[in-house]
Amino acid sequence: MKLIKTTEAEGMVLCHDITQIIKGVTKDAVFRKGHVVTKEDIPVLLSVGKEHLYVWEKDEHMLHENDAAEILCALCINQNMERTEAKEGKIELKASRDGLLKVNNAGLKAINGFGQMMIASRHGNFAVKKGDKLAGTRIIPLVIEKEKMEAARQEALQATDGQPILALKPFVHKKVGIITTGNEVFLGRIQDTFTPVIREKLSEFDTEEIGHVTWDDDDKKVTASILEMIRQGADIVICTGGMSVDPDDKTPLAIKNTGARIVSYGAPVLPGAMFLIAYYEVKDGDHPRTVTIMGLPGCVMYAKRTIFDLTLPRVMADDEITAEDLAALGQGGLCLNCPVCTFPNCGFGKGI
Repeated sequence: MKLIKTTEAEGMVLCHDITQIIKGVTKDAVFRKGHVVTKEDIPVLLSVGKEHLYVWEKDEHMLHENDAAEILCALCINQNMERTEAKEGKIELKASRDGLLKVNNAGLKAINGFGQMMIASRHGNFAVKKGDKLAGTRIIPLVIEKEKMEAARQEALQATDGQPILALKPFVHKKVGIITTGNEVFLGRIQDTFTPVIREKLSEFDTEEIGHVTWDDDDKKVTASILEMIRQGADIVICTGGMSVDPDDKTPLAIKNTGARIVSYGAPVLPGAMFLIAYYEVKDGDHPRTVTIMGLPGCVMYAKRTIFDLTLPRVMADDEITAEDLAALGQGGLCLNCPVCTFPNCGFGKGI
């Protein structure tokens, strides 16, 4: 930092805010710390009584905050995102389309562990809308060592295997088959109130229902229906009911007997502990595909938010769910059933 005459400050970078006070009109910074002084700025600076300024002394070993912020932005930005201009060491990223946000926690921690720089993002594995803010980057000091920024960049790239810290997976059109199970519904003893809930949640995405059947507690019929819906082109098959350990609850067995790969029967989420997710591989010549099969417990029918709300956005973005992903939901997997639901703007599903 050095002191120079304002008349000689063109092209220099301010080390402090310049405040303009006009009685009854304004009291605010007319130029912010980090501003690069232009020829047109000099009369304004003189008009607010600044004959001298503290400016940044250029050093080949140091980076200005905005230049360093560009490095952080480059480590984060990916397809389907747009960015703001660098200002005061800050750059923000926004979604340029609807989709599922993915955050590489290892990369994020690598940057934030260095000090003097930061990246803050919204929670990953949740749906975002076009225009939603995704993340913000910031360099803390006005200038920062080039060597430190390079070390941070290298560590982040190592943590992410060279991939950007953020990803935005677009939602995909899905053909859906729904299988309702239960003697009580099949025999007309009670009304099917489960299927309308599923349809309402599916309507939030680009889905097409290609079939709906209702069966009694006969696992062979359910297995056959799952396979038939897959044959008809279903990308997702949702089975409702029959997911507990009662003798008549045979939906897990029916799903298993399709030959699908069971990821997990059970999840550390309340409501939704008896959830099942599996993947069925269709070997269709040059066009193989993966079908998601979901077994939904009864809580999805009556609870406002459940495991289904946490997993459906990922399924719609072709983001494969692993057993490890489900296990990580334990912290944050307890819905508090708030009198006024604010999901997803709450802690539900915000795992470690």
